[in-house]
Amino acid sequence: MNPASDFHPVPIELTVLTGFLGSGKTTLLSSYLRLPQAADTAVIVNEIGEVDLDGAVLAATAAKVPMALLSNGCVCCAMGGDLPGTIAALIEERETRGLPPLARIVLETTGLARPGPVLRSLGPLAAHLRAQVVATFDCVRGESLLALLEAAAQIAGAQRIVLTRQDLAPAGATEAARALLARVNPLAELVAEPTAGARALAALAPPAARSPMPELAVSDDAPAHSDIRTALCRFAAPVARDALAEWLDNLAGLCGERLLRIKGVVAVRGERLPLLVQCVGTLFAPLLPFAGTANGSFLVVIVRGMRLDELRELQPPLPIAVHAATRPNAIGRPLSAVLEESCV
Repeated sequence: MNPASDFHPVPIELTVLTGFLGSGKTTLLSSYLRLPQAADTAVIVNEIGEVDLDGAVLAATAAKVPMALLSNGCVCCAMGGDLPGTIAALIEERETRGLPPLARIVLETTGLARPGPVLRSLGPLAAHLRAQVVATFDCVRGESLLALLEAAAQIAGAQRIVLTRQDLAPAGATEAARALLARVNPLAELVAEPTAGARALAALAPPAARSPMPELAVSDDAPAHSDIRTALCRFAAPVARDALAEWLDNLAGLCGERLLRIKGVVAVRGERLPLLVQCVGTLFAPLLPFAGTANGSFLVVIVRGMRLDELRELQPPLPIAVHAATRPNAIGRPLSAVLEESCV
């Protein structure tokens, strides 16, 4: 089966379930597979070692769930080339048996996988999937996780972050985690339901057809935690498409692995609609017109180990003002308060 040309015509949900070692990915997925909503779900488990312990745990939870294994290598590097073929084989096996088509596939990555390379490994198959990244965040370990490159990339690259091990965390840890994650990745939806079933259902809900632009707050200084910086780059005027593409390319080249996430909409000269700009790591989605509602022309840029001044100085020069960005419930001025300010 050719993974790209022979794929099922109806887009299938693909959830990349990521999170650092011991953060509760398998527990979350096991809870989901017990729910009736998990019908027509397949699971791919990625293990670094030769012993598939997580796969054995999941198989014991849901014996009827189609399951595949990517073993003895991390899907974001050595074994990435196996992923499209594994997905295609799951679809083909389902059709061969005359069963209803799969509605979704959940890929549980290793605790060391970064989401950008995982998504890149899909290649042409990505056009046939509705992909999302869901990350688990261990409330017991808390902010110390963000000192680890892989964990920081997982959290910054997620569309949805699930707070795990809340029952084992000290008093106030869940609230602290909420505030921390709102600063580190203001683009993500936070899931913190108190029961395992409700948490799993919310965590693995279908991806939004087009996720809304977040309402953000801005401040003059980055919050003092780890070395992750979330910047709001607000454009004062439409820009040339070529200049925007060059600026993004230079940003990716400057940052390399330090670039964790970009999302926003940018008004472009000669275009009726602004363009939606998205990347996870250095994997950029095609620039497409955005017909939704957005607060002006802006980019949210999440980086590691960079000063905001480096974004201001990036070439070619664009009409942007760069601020530290957070959720409105964190300290900072509402975005609406600065929309009319002139750029600096």
